Parts: sequence; structure tokens; C-alpha cells
Amino acid sequence: MATILVVDDYAVSLRLMSHILNRADHDVLTADHGLNALDLLEQYQIDLVILDIDMPEINGIAVLKRIRADARFATLPVIMLTASGDDRDRVDAIDAGADGFLTKPASSDEIVDAVNRLLDN
Repeated sequence: MATILVVDDYAVSLRLMSHILNRADHDVLTADHGLNALDLLEQYQIDLVILDIDMPEINGIAVLKRIRADARFATLPVIMLTASGDDRDRVDAIDAGADGFLTKPASSDEIVDAVNRLLDN
């Protein structure tokens, strides 16, 4: 069982992701914006982050860059999540250090497979 931080400004997405990951026997913490996510990373032992790209205040790419800049979290697996089909989002996420990428709406199987693949490594 892993502790997964899901970061998304859309409450329905947070509930859905939490439900899917709980059913896969993971503990889930949620954050509705990037600054809250960074605070939770300081407070808890997180095994993996699922991070939405398009959020107010600080977007997911900026959050990922902050995560990667901190030596404590440099190797923390991060899956980027977006509703956009824009290839630029994928390139920006990979350039910032993302380990995986999911496009909304991702199926339950896609989400669990992506998480398990990164946690098994």
C-alpha cells in the first residue's frame, strides 16, 4: 500500500481519483491547489503524486519544477494529469521531470496501471 497525493482543483476529479486509488488499496491525500500540495509534501511521507496541469494560482508544471528542485523529492514519482490534448503539455511535463502522463478522462485501469508501474520500480 502506497500513499498517493492527488492534486486537482476540480473536486469531482479528486473524489473520483480517491475512490479509484482506495479500491486499489492505496492511501490517498488530496490537495485542491499546488501550494496546498507542496505543504502536504512537507507533512507526510508521500510515495507518488498525481498532479493536474491546469490549476489556478500555480499550475502543475510549476509545482513539478518545485518538487524536482528539492533534493528530498527529486526522485518522487509524479504523474501529470490534464484534460488538454495539447502535445505542448506533454512536452512541458516531461521537460519538467514528469514520470508519467495521463489525459482526462483516464479509465480506472489506466490510472491504476500507471501508478503500479511507477511504484514497482
